Amino acid sequence: MRNRIGIAAAIAFVGTVWLANWLLNRYGVVDIGFGLQAPAGVFAVGLAFTLRDIVHRTLGRGPVIACILVGCALSYLIEAGGTIPGGLIAIPAASAAAFLLSETADLAVYTPLEQRSFLGAIAASNTVGAVVDSALFLWLAFGSLAFMEGQVVGKFYMTALALPVVFASRKALPA
Repeated sequence: MRNRIGIAAAIAFVGTVWLANWLLNRYGVVDIGFGLQAPAGVFAVGLAFTLRDIVHRTLGRGPVIACILVGCALSYLIEAGGTIPGGLIAIPAASAAAFLLSETADLAVYTPLEQRSFLGAIAASNTVGAVVDSALFLWLAFGSLAFMEGQVVGKFYMTALALPVVFASRKALPA
């Protein structure tokens, strides 16, 4: 059961990269509530952090690192609309860099906290990952941090939606 959950989470984790790029390409910048806007891929990226933590919990650190590298490569290879006016680099390269660094930051925060509090580790690592991803992607792809608040809030929406599911299934995800 644990391996099946881990493999499903790994596939979904890497799949969020494709989904984030597709959402951005299809919908661009969207309203997320509270007068905030963010690139539409924010919702998929918000799920990626929790999925990464589940892969780590069920399959271990090696598979997480492999998923991060596959996701980074996939992110770079996906056609997502070229360069945004004002952006420093093309969207696929910005997405790949943000994915690699934010998921690595998420991993670095999650690892020492996991044994003390699984849900606490998810909350803390997702917070760090959300801020790193938002700042880096926006700066590289848009040349601006104008959507920073919307990016972070959108990612927190997804973490908030995922936490009850993780909490309910934590017995299937033993340490």
